[in-house]
Amino acid sequence: MLALPPAAEPLIAAFAPAFTRPSFERFVVLLVGAILTVGRRTVSRLLWTLGPLADGHPSSYHRLLSRARWRPRVLGRVLTALVLEFVPADEPVLLAVDDTVTQHRGRTVWGKGCHRDAVRSSWSRTATKWGHRWVVVAVLVQFPFAARRWALPVLCALYRKPDQPDQPDQPDHKTSGHKTPCRLTRGLLATLLHGFPQRRWIVLGDAGLASHDLAWFAHRHRARLTLVGRLRGDANLYALPDARRRAHPGRGRCRKGRKLPSPRAAAAAAAAAAAAAAAAAAAAAPPRQTSVAWYGNRTRSVGLVSAGGGWYRGRGQGRAALVPLRWVYVHEPRSDRGDYFYSTDPTMTPTRIVELFAARWSIEVTFQEARAHLGLETPRARRAASVLRTTPALLGLFSLVSLTFARSLAGDRRRRRRRRTPRLHHTPCYHKAQPTFADALYAVRRDLWARTLLQRLLPWQCRSHMGPRLTNTLLAYLAEAA
Repeated sequence: MLALPPAAEPLIAAFAPAFTRPSFERFVVLLVGAILTVGRRTVSRLLWTLGPLADGHPSSYHRLLSRARWRPRVLGRVLTALVLEFVPADEPVLLAVDDTVTQHRGRTVWGKGCHRDAVRSSWSRTATKWGHRWVVVAVLVQFPFAARRWALPVLCALYRKPDQPDQPDQPDHKTSGHKTPCRLTRGLLATLLHGFPQRRWIVLGDAGLASHDLAWFAHRHRARLTLVGRLRGDANLYALPDARRRAHPGRGRCRKGRKLPSPRAAAAAAAAAAAAAAAAAAAAAPPRQTSVAWYGNRTRSVGLVSAGGGWYRGRGQGRAALVPLRWVYVHEPRSDRGDYFYSTDPTMTPTRIVELFAARWSIEVTFQEARAHLGLETPRARRAASVLRTTPALLGLFSLVSLTFARSLAGDRRRRRRRRTPRLHHTPCYHKAQPTFADALYAVRRDLWARTLLQRLLPWQCRSHMGPRLTNTLLAYLAEAA
């Protein structure tokens, strides 16, 4: 097996129990090749990058994705345990949940469909893309070398439309009815709740997860799970029932209080009251605003209107559910736009809800960097097993590279004493103030070339005659271009 750098070896060794010994050796080869390769992340190109270091027949590496017995969900739990080492045990874990569409054309590609592309769509225009739609759960980690949180993907699931026929060759689960993105999210969250019972979680979801069923799931696990997301302006809200009131005998029913105005009506009433008060006072003072942490590690003054209540919905067969929540209306003066958010924890402050939702944007940065640097849309898998394994592996590679970079910085005591921030890879025309994923990938590539590949590809006589300047120049070009 390939010799790995000290920072990466314990991370990669943690995945060994999920494979047999031959499969794990090929897994390590493909993992190193995916880090070092640029362009398309196909199995053939990964083997071409490593050359003679990839032992065995090339078909054995293809079978690792299409036929070998291993489960991505098991690797996701192992990766989650590695990521949680960077989150203090006494703090809640922030989870960003979102979906992304990876383009993949072809008539024989399993599971593909025509989905809405959130990157190219806008408020007035909807763009579509043929490919796979993935629901991704990422852990927001605050590394000491970065100002913003990094979203590290740990689990993901493929969404399939109702009109797509089921096939019996799915290796990971048996389909039972149509699974919506909210239902897939609920399954991923259940995996984390059962796998890490000592942790508390705060889930940050976008408009696609504004589901009463998901809010009800979070309410049933409210001791360890809180959901923060967007809310419809016409949500059906009721007052919470009096706890001292005794239920009527007979079949259990969902008790609720009086009908409350919708968030849109309540926000309009608050704006009208503020305008009337300003007119009565004959003052031209601006409306009261609150400073909150906004996108891009900036602060923004916004107007907030908040209230509590219960989100009510009938569940069929005479059943219903009432979810206690705290909703917030946010008016951004610069764009003159408003939006509604909610939290299943009624005690959470409005400012906290808005700032948590703004922190969700890190997962969008992760999707973009995975496409740009890891070739997220370049694999050409067609079989069901390969499709269900390739994209989760590339998203997990993003987390693995980030963890390796963080461990390498934490283990370098000399660098930690001399300066607080790591040395960045600059270009002649662009200088960075903080490291990005491109710097992490460059550092990991350079370490792999220096400690793994060149040790086996170049004879000892050649390495001894190369001076430090030539070695550093060669590693810089290999880490940036290979």
